[in-house]
Amino acid sequence: MRRPVYIVDGSRTPFVKARGRPGPFTPVDLAVQCGRPLLLRQPFAPDAFDLAILGCVNVIADEMNPARVAALRLGMGEAMVAFTVQINCGSGMQSIDTGYRYIRDGAADLILAGGAEALSHAPLVFNRGAVNWYARLFGARNIGARLAALLGFRPAFFKPVIGLERGLTDPITDLNMGQTAELVGHLFHVTRREADQYAAESQQRLAAAQRENFFADEIEPAFARDGTVYDHDDGVRPDSSADALAKLKPAFERPWGKVTAGNSSQISDGASWVILASEDAVARHKLTPRAVIVDSEWSALDPAVMGLGPVYCSTALLRRHGLALDDIELWELNEAFAAQVLGCLAAWQDDEFCRDALGLAGAAGRIPRERLNVDGGAIGVGHPVGASGNRIVLHLVNAMKRLGKRRGIATECIGGGQGGAMLIEAV
Repeated sequence: MRRPVYIVDGSRTPFVKARGRPGPFTPVDLAVQCGRPLLLRQPFAPDAFDLAILGCVNVIADEMNPARVAALRLGMGEAMVAFTVQINCGSGMQSIDTGYRYIRDGAADLILAGGAEALSHAPLVFNRGAVNWYARLFGARNIGARLAALLGFRPAFFKPVIGLERGLTDPITDLNMGQTAELVGHLFHVTRREADQYAAESQQRLAAAQRENFFADEIEPAFARDGTVYDHDDGVRPDSSADALAKLKPAFERPWGKVTAGNSSQISDGASWVILASEDAVARHKLTPRAVIVDSEWSALDPAVMGLGPVYCSTALLRRHGLALDDIELWELNEAFAAQVLGCLAAWQDDEFCRDALGLAGAAGRIPRERLNVDGGAIGVGHPVGASGNRIVLHLVNAMKRLGKRRGIATECIGGGQGGAMLIEAV
């Protein structure tokens, strides 16, 4: 007997744009900043949870297993089991999915599931030559060997490898994520103008949502040690236009590439949590469910076109429940790149692709723009990799409630050639 699993509450930090140096918060700092007010407003103690799960990709050395560190700092108790999950861009959704399955199958009743990432804290790594030189130096057993090692020093050893750059490069195809978006855009004939128009609209939707205070029930302010208060997603560019974005040079494939800094997701720091509960926990603690998780799906594909991941997993999810694209009233499709999002939309409308890749009789159909990322997405909000999958689920639930919608899907592409999707229904 599979039990229903409810999302009863959630919160996130503002997503803070990385600015070329370590930001004010580590991943655990961020998890605590939005987790503490979330737990304080609950009618049960922090130690009432059965489990804490946190998605995080770039774990820093001082916070091994950040889920456990965050749980302890949140006062969840020494007996609280907590573990970290990592599936690249899907990590924050993977934490929800793991908790969903624990509760669905009767192993738990109350789980805190989140995602946290501080991409600004991604390390600089010594290159291989420098590492070997240090090994020879520190392994020298006498003065002569040490002098010989010192003479082997080269100035190039001071040039570090940028950890984030390597982390965003697929080790199988040796394509960075922007290049995979270029490939998706090329396959489905996405133009530079279309990508810039989509990016500008995403920024304008986010700016409008901020003006209307649509994130009031979602964002908790984050307070830095120097007293600076972060109370909104600070990557928004409300004056964006397709004409202005057209002036930017391609970031990855010059001179004809479609992907630029302006139509890509931003490198950001942020965290997000949701509280999952069984029917027993809802009754015991007198909770008010916001939504129920109906189902989830993970798919895999060629890493070179990883951006199409949402098409594979969302289609499989819809088929399992006898649904069509048009049955989904709201979509949150993580905006890794504008060309990638538009590629997914085009793939669903392509007869040949839907037959050959998805096993459908023909084109799946069209997702109207008024149902997709209604309050903007990662192009303006930012994409802290381990947190984004959690954020899109949380925001989907809040947007469905605000707009009176019943059914939605949150989905994302995942570096390495995967995709994740979650089907949500309003309670």
